[in-house]
Amino acid sequence: MLEEVARAAVDGLRARGVDAHLVESGVYTFGVRVVLPGGREAIWGEGGGDLSAEVLEDGDLVGMVPEIDGSAEFTADEVVHVIARADYSEPVGHERTEDPPAEAPLAVEGGLFRRFRDGFRYR
Repeated sequence: MLEEVARAAVDGLRARGVDAHLVESGVYTFGVRVVLPGGREAIWGEGGGDLSAEVLEDGDLVGMVPEIDGSAEFTADEVVHVIARADYSEPVGHERTEDPPAEAPLAVEGGLFRRFRDGFRYR
């Protein structure tokens, strides 16, 4: 996932009340980490190609969301929509048929000094 798309997706998810964070797992490799109830977390889009997720608990793989065909070209809004509708209750996750209710928005990650710390690389 491109850094701009991942960063915009994190901001969009946090605006919907989803506890999402930007993940930089390697050189130019970005993803979205979503904190889930029960000490689990879902890591979206770290690999290349289509969008998929690994669900981890204490660093161990406990589930996954299979690749979504055609998602390599998704915009940030489409990524937000897919991640917000994901259901992680089963070992193999799937997309809910309806949008979950929006919760109170969370603060933008990084706050006031975000652009200074990141070197003004993005808009």
